[in-house]
Amino acid sequence: MASRSRRLQTKPVITCFKSVLLIYTFIFWITGVILLAIGIWGKYAMFLTLIFLVELVAAIVGFVFRHEIKNSFRNNYEKALKQYNATGDYRSDAVDKIQNTLHCCGATNFGDWKDTNYYLEKGFPKSCCKLEDCSPQRDPDKVNKEGCFIKVMTIIESEMGVVAGISFGVACFQLIGIFLAYCLSRAITNNQYEIV
Repeated sequence: MASRSRRLQTKPVITCFKSVLLIYTFIFWITGVILLAIGIWGKYAMFLTLIFLVELVAAIVGFVFRHEIKNSFRNNYEKALKQYNATGDYRSDAVDKIQNTLHCCGATNFGDWKDTNYYLEKGFPKSCCKLEDCSPQRDPDKVNKEGCFIKVMTIIESEMGVVAGISFGVACFQLIGIFLAYCLSRAITNNQYEIV
């Protein structure tokens, strides 16, 4: 059985995927109804093909530039650490959320905080604590040792198979939709010529 924190991390992701797929399906359903009413199914097949090609290009670009994406995440996380403050701006909240959820501290390890203004003023943030309700200040024994970058990348890489599987399934449904729209367009076109 998955731990409570693991379930809490997975449930919002699944809910997000369900919501996106529902919206995605609804948009294509509405588009199909509109195009059926107008009677331009051939254009619908081209529209679906265009969407499929855009998704394919996005997937290829994401795969080719995956290392740049990792480096960008690391640089932005380190930048967020350097600009961290306790007043609650969105970057600081994101850092706290990641460190609390994944039980990590800093980008590569807890030592990353020693180069920040926040550490010089107040020490480690509370989100680095091993235990709840501690105030670590400058005591490295009270904070998590492992860095957040490695943990985030491990989670992303472990879930990549699920994302690829869902993407493949959506692509198959799109290809079936393209094929059926094309067949319907041909059938409608052939029937129009037979009527005349």
